[in-house]
Formats: sequence, C-alpha cells, structure tokens
Amino acid sequence: MTPIAPAAPATAFNTANPHALATILEASQTKSIIASRDIFDLQGIKLWARDQPVSAALQRKLLDRKLRNPLETCLMAEDGVTSQTLLAAAWQLLDGRSPLAAVLRPCAPRIMQEVAHLPLHSVAQLLLTAGQASRPESFDHAVQAMALAGALMIHQRGSVTDVRLAMLGGLLHDLGEMYIDPRFGEADAERSLDFLSYQQLVVHPHVGKLLLSQLTNYPPPLARAIGEHHERLDGSGYPHALQREALSPLGRLLAVTEATLAVMRGEQPCLARASVALRVVPGEFDLAWVGRIADAARHEPLLQGGYAPETLKLRLARLDGGMLAAQACATALVGSAESAPLTGALALAEHLLGRLRTGWTASGLWCDEAVAGQDVAEVDAIEHELSFRLRAIERAARLRAGDLPEADARRLALLCDALRSAAQTG
Repeated sequence: MTPIAPAAPATAFNTANPHALATILEASQTKSIIASRDIFDLQGIKLWARDQPVSAALQRKLLDRKLRNPLETCLMAEDGVTSQTLLAAAWQLLDGRSPLAAVLRPCAPRIMQEVAHLPLHSVAQLLLTAGQASRPESFDHAVQAMALAGALMIHQRGSVTDVRLAMLGGLLHDLGEMYIDPRFGEADAERSLDFLSYQQLVVHPHVGKLLLSQLTNYPPPLARAIGEHHERLDGSGYPHALQREALSPLGRLLAVTEATLAVMRGEQPCLARASVALRVVPGEFDLAWVGRIADAARHEPLLQGGYAPETLKLRLARLDGGMLAAQACATALVGSAESAPLTGALALAEHLLGRLRTGWTASGLWCDEAVAGQDVAEVDAIEHELSFRLRAIERAARLRAGDLPEADARRLALLCDALRSAAQTG
C-alpha cells in the first residue's frame, strides 16, 4: 500500500463541523496545526492564508460559511501523529498489562512490522492528531482497535493487504465520533446514554464512512467497513440495522473488534467477559472472528462472580419472566399497529427477542445446576449481557420506528416499558 494523496473536495463537508473544529482548535494549543492552502468561502472571499496557524479567529470566520474546499483538506498537523507515533503506542500496548495481551502478543512482530507501513492520509492524520491531543482516550482506543483487528486478521492468515486494511479500519473506525457532541461519545455510552443522546451517537459510523469516501482516497471497502462497525448480523446494530449478507467481511471483523473493546471499557475488563458478550446471543457476530477471542479467553483466570448463587437465581428468574412479558407485549401490539414504521419496529423487536430466547435456552440458565460452584461467575456475566441486549432491543426498535403518529407512539412506549422492566433485574 502506497501513501495516499488528498482526494478531490466534496460537498458534504463544505461547512465546518463545530465539534470537529473545536477539537482541532483545542489540539492546536499543543500541536502545530496550520493551513496547508488558502481557505476561501464559496463567494471567493479569502478567510485564512496558507501557512497561518489555526486559532479561535478562524472559528469566528468560519461561522455559518460554506467553503470552497472542506476544512479538513485545508489544514495540516506539522508535528502530528506519524508512523513512529503509532509504533510507540502499539509497543506500549503490547508491552503493558492489557487484557488483550493473550490475543496480541503471539502476533506482535507482525503487528509492529505492518504498523510502519500504514498509509496516513493527511485528513486522517489531522483528525488522529486532534484526537490524541484533546481526547487521548479516543486515540488509545484507536490504537487498541488497530492492534486487535490486525491480530485477528493475522490469525486468519490474511494477506498483507488484508492485514493492513484491518489495522487501518481499527485505527480510523471512530473518526466520525469527532463530529458529534463530545457528551455523546462512546466510552461505554451504549450502556448508559438515554435514547435521545443515543440518537446522536448512532450517526458516527456513517459520518466516518463519509469522511473516508469523500475526503480521502482510501479503498472503498475500508470506508464501507467503518460504516458497519456497529452493525450486527441479526439486524440489531446501527446505523442501518443491516443483516448478514449486507455486511462486508471487514465490517464483520470491525464489529467484533469494537464489541470486544467495549467490554474492556467496563468495570471488569477481561477477555472472558468479552467472549461471553460475543457469544451470548446467537447470530450477532461472525463466529470466524469470535473464535480467536474465545480461544484466548480460555487461558485466563476464572471470572469473579458478583452475586451469590441464590441471589443470581432470583435475578435470572426475574429476567426470564421479563423476557416472556416483553415478547407477549410485542406480539399483542402487532395487531393494533396503525403505521408501517411501527409494524416494522415491532417485527424487529419480536425477531430480536426470539434471538434472545434462543441464547437463553442455549445457555441452560433455566436449569438450577447452571448456577453452581465455578459456573456462577460466567452465569453472572451472561445475565449481565442479556440485560444489556434487552436495552439494545429497545433502542433498535425506536430507531426503526422513527417519528410515529401519536397513537402508535403510545403503543411503542408500552413495548419500551416492558423491555426496560425486563432489563432491570437488580
């Protein structure tokens, strides 16, 4: 893969995004970020001169102005992220105590070899630099995803091109998050944000796809995969609720990568919990990529359970009853739906609840013997993930429904209440 030149400008980014611009300006306090060319608005008025450092004055001049060229293609980070930066960050990850070590270290030489050859487009380099300076946790996440996606592809004996695309996908997958309000960033937000905030978060994969496809010359499969990194094979993902054949192989890999790292942000970051999260509901993730995480998790120490066996049994019983009640609610509402969007949302909820029940049956949690001795910790993890999936079903249904007539909105609220009640097992 050779270095990539800037792409021709496009219209989707001809107005400066206020959140991305604020991040770039914050980064400019510690990094040298300058205009790589003169910046003009659509009327030909020169707003900023080439080689001039960015400052708050630029922010004022860009307010509500449409630009001749997207701002991202007009700026350059002189002392920003480079291949050496990525090598140092990858080495620190591989040499540390990360729970990912069991997956990464067998592939460490190859990972380090390929990091040095990853092409950094000027737009990607600018945004990575801004993230490293002003949102360091986002840069750490990008490096982790780069290494993990590369390790999974190496384990599958992917070609040099496949490995580098996987690593680039991991490194760049969350660039779109810079374009939403930072209050709605990930950092385990899927498990904590209310729905209105969640609606802000779900656009970031699509924004990332647009960034790569419109402002860079990275290969189209890479942009597509970045747009898919929160999709799920069973249609429960976002932003487009894609299913099986609609998801690219690289998109499936990035989905497993992102879901694994989401567990690493939690209170008990370990591969064993990540393995549970990836397997607890059949049909969510591509097993070809899940297998390596599950294999590595078997060599970890046993999980530590959070509840006594008797308490966990009561929680599981309430979870079971809640899932059955939610299924019954969805089925009952289908016949009264007055609009096609609600019908589609209810059908999706029924489908996903059926998947959840399949996972429940396969886990054997309905059997008292499942909650005993050393199994308690894994059962605790499964119960936690099933509860999270119930909250995810609510979000998926509400996204599918969109704006509804008042009567149908009330019907959907009944289902959402049932799903929330089922998820609250504590």
